[in-house]
Amino acid sequence: RTIFSSVVSVSQGRGQFSASLKSYENSQNSSDTNLNKRTKSIYTPLELQFIEMKKKYKDAVLCVECGYKYRFFGEDAEIAAKELNIYCHLDHNFMTASIPSHRLFVHVRRLVAKGHKVGVIKQMETAALKAAGENKSSLFSRKLTLDDSVDVEGVTADVPDNYLLCVCENGDNLKDRKKGDIVTGIMAIQPTTGEVIFDSFRDCASRSELESRVLRLQPVEIILPSRLSDQSEKLIHSITSMRLQDDRIRIERMENLNFEYSHAFQRVTDFYAKEVPGPQKLSVILSLDKPVICSLAAVIAYLKEFNLEKMLYNPSNFKRLSSETEYMTINGTTMKNLEILQNQTDMKTKGSLLWVLDHTKTSFGRRRLKKWVTQPLLKSSEINARLDAVSEILLSESSVFGQIQTLLCKLPDLQRGLCSVFHKKCSTQEFFLIVSTLSRLDLEIQAFVPVIHSHVRSPLLKNALLEIPDLLSPVKQYLKILNEEAAKTGDKTQLFKDLTDFPVIRKKKEEIQDVLSKIQLHLLDIRKQIKNPSAEYVTVSGQEFLIEVKNSHKSSVPSDWVMVSSTKAVSRFHSPFITENYRLLNQLREQLVLGCSAEWLRFLDHFSEHYHPVSKAICHLATVDCLFSLAQVAKQGDYCRPTVQDNRREIIIKNGRHPVIDVLLGEQDQYVPNTTSLSGDGERVMIITGPNMGGKSSYIKQVALITAMAQIGSFVPAEEATIGIVDGIFTRMGAADNIYKGRSTFMEELTDTAEIIRKATSRSLVILDELGRGTSTHDGIAIAYATLEHFIRDVEALTLFVTHYPSVCELQRLYPDTVGNYHMAFLVNEEETGQQQGMEENPEFITFLYQITKGVSARSYGLNVAKLADIPQEILKKAAHKSKELERIVNMKRSEQQ
Repeated sequence: RTIFSSVVSVSQGRGQFSASLKSYENSQNSSDTNLNKRTKSIYTPLELQFIEMKKKYKDAVLCVECGYKYRFFGEDAEIAAKELNIYCHLDHNFMTASIPSHRLFVHVRRLVAKGHKVGVIKQMETAALKAAGENKSSLFSRKLTLDDSVDVEGVTADVPDNYLLCVCENGDNLKDRKKGDIVTGIMAIQPTTGEVIFDSFRDCASRSELESRVLRLQPVEIILPSRLSDQSEKLIHSITSMRLQDDRIRIERMENLNFEYSHAFQRVTDFYAKEVPGPQKLSVILSLDKPVICSLAAVIAYLKEFNLEKMLYNPSNFKRLSSETEYMTINGTTMKNLEILQNQTDMKTKGSLLWVLDHTKTSFGRRRLKKWVTQPLLKSSEINARLDAVSEILLSESSVFGQIQTLLCKLPDLQRGLCSVFHKKCSTQEFFLIVSTLSRLDLEIQAFVPVIHSHVRSPLLKNALLEIPDLLSPVKQYLKILNEEAAKTGDKTQLFKDLTDFPVIRKKKEEIQDVLSKIQLHLLDIRKQIKNPSAEYVTVSGQEFLIEVKNSHKSSVPSDWVMVSSTKAVSRFHSPFITENYRLLNQLREQLVLGCSAEWLRFLDHFSEHYHPVSKAICHLATVDCLFSLAQVAKQGDYCRPTVQDNRREIIIKNGRHPVIDVLLGEQDQYVPNTTSLSGDGERVMIITGPNMGGKSSYIKQVALITAMAQIGSFVPAEEATIGIVDGIFTRMGAADNIYKGRSTFMEELTDTAEIIRKATSRSLVILDELGRGTSTHDGIAIAYATLEHFIRDVEALTLFVTHYPSVCELQRLYPDTVGNYHMAFLVNEEETGQQQGMEENPEFITFLYQITKGVSARSYGLNVAKLADIPQEILKKAAHKSKELERIVNMKRSEQQ
């Protein structure tokens, strides 16, 4: 998941840790704070240090660096033992468990995956430097750090989006607050890529706007004030409760004070005026809406805990999430109903529109495609630019496209790696991988430039490819500075080839060389003293410059030499000169490591000056990847290029197919194609009836998905398609209550419908599936009839209306030019139905044709579905008899009225 992943709280039971911590807190009032009142034993200095840190970070599992291993204490040790399957035992006052230092990253990742918040406490001093310092007898100083040893797997693995979302409400108006209306501001940050998104919007009591944004961003963590409005609390609870136990969205609560405008304004102005100087930056921030500024202040406070606030330094890169002038409106309900990002069965990507369109080769390309899928375009020029590029890739015979696509294969996550470099959280291995890959891409695309000029015609594709070499040109100079072998092994002391620009490192290496020369010269004295002209230094168990003497010759060893180790055959010594200079050497080596680490951070800072051009180049690569992905979709059988028009209100699709079902069925089962013709000047409303399971819902979803695909810039599954640009797709389908939000099935139905009535325009596509079925028949028919008439007469949107109420079809007589009655065709098989005997009647046997056909279907044949569902035969017979009886009564009343 991400650095922000954690459990909401770490339970504090009556375990060893809780009791020890409690006894320590009680002892604060007494004179002896080192005494454990419960066990009467003394706390060790390390335990006291741990207790102080645990009081600061109560909700985190702390792993504390102790030499060559990391230790867990108290309840943290019990959690680690359980989750990591390691041994845990009592040591002094606490349970303890440990892991080796080199396995830290693996174990932290496992704890995070299990939902725990993990704090890494590192030693801030080294052994040799501490031994030479004034505080040599005191405890090592330690503090919580953000681990910078990000491994290369992090950028080579395919990692999903990891948004941190902050939500702030502004309910100043009492009248609006009583109605449930509220102005909401959000900030969303993706730490792995450095992306920052903001938005503010007015929301009604259903919180549909907030839900749409949460579903689109799919955050892994949400920062909230300690108290939100009831409606928002219910929504957040419903979304987080739907997730799997190991994949829950984490909620981080912050004090309401952090979200108050006066406090937030002060924090934001302090941050941008003092820490990030530049008047234009502050002016950009202060132009944001109040709730957004409040969210930003909370995010600044939170990111500072992780040293990640740097991603907020450049507000000109902040992007607004919703732009009704730029992108089609697809709200949360529509995203769920049309299964845009995930299917509704198990919430996975397979079976969604994204799954059909995603043939990307890179992680950053996949992220961009996800944005394209949730934000179809509104300008025909932009849509056609994408379609031109896809057509060219599809139809061109030039080999350059194949070669460019090959370049995209097996690339690491450059966007994520670049962000890691920018925040100085990357290892030398990761930096080398990212920079060497960018340098290689620069050279390879540079070689294609003449061919791109002569063979690529699409402006979108051509400009993206031609800009990349210039944007990446500064990268190769950084590669020349580094020693490849040292970068791959993580040895910062040998990292820089030429030390001319690194005088501190050069000076320290010269000092080390001087000491080594002295030690080597001292070997001549040693040979004389022990009367062994061939004596050499040996290294055993990491101890260097040992003089090895046979035990039979120990008498020749001077008395002031120190014995370091021995075996049955030999003893090993350090002379006083070696002891002194070896200590100095280790101090210099550790100073060198610290100096190299400081120079490494400066080096990364220098590279970060090119962050924006390199980031732009990666965005171009992502665009190219997405276009190749859409071209791969277009290669599938019977896909066509849609004609997209700005100034016409129409959706004309010849033999269209549902894009997802078409792929899922494969070649064995053929999806039955259907034609659609909706026009603002003519028939713009289709009332669709027909038997249950006849394919009505699949048909209306198919029309919506083809429309969305066309405006994404993709080819569509049809023989021909002409799409007049729609400004939004609004859907109301499916029957499901929402217990968490406290809404019944019918309430959900009407809440969705109310939002569509408010938002839809004459340029929208509206889909209403079985409106009114959640209540009594008369009320249901009345609501369905009145709502549809409103869309026909007042809204004038292109509308698909599925119903089982024949009376609604009478609207076609009132509005013959704009409304058409249709049904999904079927056959009633009389032979299968059998002969009726007396009062016993069997339900009819239906064959579905899945073909949209003119006219009204008088019956829904629900008993046929009951038969397919294996309802017992006796019940079916009784139901069939009752159905015929009710039908006779209705027909008699009609004939009497006539």
